[in-house]
Amino acid sequence: MQFSLVATDKQSKARAGVVQTDHGAIETPIFMPVGTAGTVKAVHQRELKEDIKAEIILGNTYHLYLRPGLNVLEKAGGLHKFNGWDRPILTDSGGYQVFSLAGTRKIKEEGVKFKSHLDGSSLDFTPENVMDTQRIIGADIIMAFDECTPTLAITPTLKTRWSARTAGCNAVWTGLTALSQSMVIRKHCFL
Repeated sequence: MQFSLVATDKQSKARAGVVQTDHGAIETPIFMPVGTAGTVKAVHQRELKEDIKAEIILGNTYHLYLRPGLNVLEKAGGLHKFNGWDRPILTDSGGYQVFSLAGTRKIKEEGVKFKSHLDGSSLDFTPENVMDTQRIIGADIIMAFDECTPTLAITPTLKTRWSARTAGCNAVWTGLTALSQSMVIRKHCFL
């Protein structure tokens, strides 16, 4: 994956560019339709390509892990072959879904233990196994496992330690991207 800067705005920090992936180029900024379980609901792929002109879709790691499951995706050769989408795919880390399951989760240094919203089975997400999951899914752009925080007043310690562990998994993967859902963390880590 490679990003090329095309233009910047002199009066703001806005910029435009092109992200080149194995499945094609993405002009930024971009509208990214969400295909939670690997497909965008109520929109045919022809419409995504020809009418909406979607250059990328987003798949949800948590939901894809549960359904159709990693075994099915691996046998299919990844999400691109499973759903027939020949353009880039970004997967989130599943961190928000884990956050939304507050009543069933336990966050620790190792990762998060929680229960499936489908059948109540026990699940473990760690920075490392979330990277493995996204590799099996075959996304062009993958997100580091993030700890979504209920408030903006949190220190970035766990998130940065998890990111460091994720980066250690990244020796042969070029599509890793960080995500920050907290302005405090953005100011501390990225600005």
